[in-house]
Amino acid sequence: MKNPFEPSGGTTAPHEADAVAPGAGDPFARSPEVWQREPLTFSGGGAEYFGIWITNLALTLLTLGIYSAWAKVRRLQYFHRHTTLAGAGFDYHGDPRAILKGRVIGLLLLLAYNLSFQFSTVAGLIVAAGLTAVMPVLLMRALRFRAHNSSWRGLRFGFDGDAGGAYSAFLKWPLFTVMTLGLLGPMWHQRMKQYQFNHARYGTQNFFIDAPVRAFYRIYGVAIGCIAAGVIAILAALAALAEGTPSAFMLMPLLLLALMLFVQPYLSARVQNLVWNHTRLGQHRFESCVSARRLYAITMTNLLGVVLTLGLFLPFAAIRLARYRLECVTLLSAGSVDDFVAGQQRDVAATGEEAADLFDVDIAL
Repeated sequence: MKNPFEPSGGTTAPHEADAVAPGAGDPFARSPEVWQREPLTFSGGGAEYFGIWITNLALTLLTLGIYSAWAKVRRLQYFHRHTTLAGAGFDYHGDPRAILKGRVIGLLLLLAYNLSFQFSTVAGLIVAAGLTAVMPVLLMRALRFRAHNSSWRGLRFGFDGDAGGAYSAFLKWPLFTVMTLGLLGPMWHQRMKQYQFNHARYGTQNFFIDAPVRAFYRIYGVAIGCIAAGVIAILAALAALAEGTPSAFMLMPLLLLALMLFVQPYLSARVQNLVWNHTRLGQHRFESCVSARRLYAITMTNLLGVVLTLGLFLPFAAIRLARYRLECVTLLSAGSVDDFVAGQQRDVAATGEEAADLFDVDIAL
């Protein structure tokens, strides 16, 4: 039986060759005979980022959280600017004041939710229903803000999803998932990714994803199978221990947490590979080859480092995780990247798309 933590067959390491021929049964029309490989690279360092992280933490505490908006911008700028594609780095342009406004809005919504339940259960339920009703719009605004304030080679990304799509992805499908006791969970995940990717663009060129729902079910099926087997094994072991030590069942929450930490890297790796291997930007494609086993090793050693250093290893852990996941992604270019970017710059200049910044608030969720 194949180990679910082994990399999926048919993928290659991100730096194996300069070009790769497309596989048989390629779903994309007019595919070129040879793809030009442009891997993502990440140059961030743990020691360097530690200085930013500790400064952000200190100033956030000293300002009672107000500086957290500026801290977020510094963090995102560091990770964007140290990520390069085809020799050019990304950038982040978010305004800390817009992020602060969003966090104030988020705090007010949270206070309204908590205080309403203290007033009466009916009032609390009314406020909860209202928050549920506006949550899809807030998520849509957050996606727009994050995309519009990210750029590569001087061109900004964008997100054009509308409220109708947001209500479908973030309200309708979650309700269907609850009503079917989780059976539609993988389909909900697919619909969220479709909303997120199919409405994203670089310049004027839209992304497109065609990840099949059966692949999501396959991934979640393996994960649920691992969890079920783990729970049975844990219960059997605790039942045996309980004969001599009745308090053994108190270990159940800790063991379940360990089980989830075991399964989470598998889910994360498989979903990243599924999503990016079925995503294109115009005639350009992407490849992701994250190994669940390698991601599990990074996650566990990061957790150990954070525990042993009482949290001081957190920035190093973030750098290690970002480097691995980013450098497993490769752009498979259908032609010259320079020509593609130049074409997008002309299109943006012609339409004035980049000049309109309507998304000036990042809602804290």
